[in-house]
Amino acid sequence: MKAWQREPCPRRAAALRARFDRIFTRCTGTVVLDRLLARLHRRKAELLRVLERPEIPLHTNGSENDIRACVTKRKISGGTMSEDGRTARDVLLGLMKTCRKLGVSFYR
Repeated sequence: MKAWQREPCPRRAAALRARFDRIFTRCTGTVVLDRLLARLHRRKAELLRVLERPEIPLHTNGSENDIRACVTKRKISGGTMSEDGRTARDVLLGLMKTCRKLGVSFYR
């Protein structure tokens, strides 16, 4: 997938789709594994969306990193005392992350 993402090719995309089908339609004889493979195969369009849009990242590390500061702050502080406090915290942390991504000073 990483190689295809760097150099997209319709013929290779078709080969990747066929390989996906071969892997996830396989019958292993183990009920739990067969159910898992079938569930993943049902999500084929979602899992292979990168073949239509190569700019989509192959991982969610960026999204997970975006919420990490909120989770860490919440755990350290023990949460907020009001709904307004939670909203204020979430808004400020969101602005801080956005400023960092855009290279803008949060302080200014």
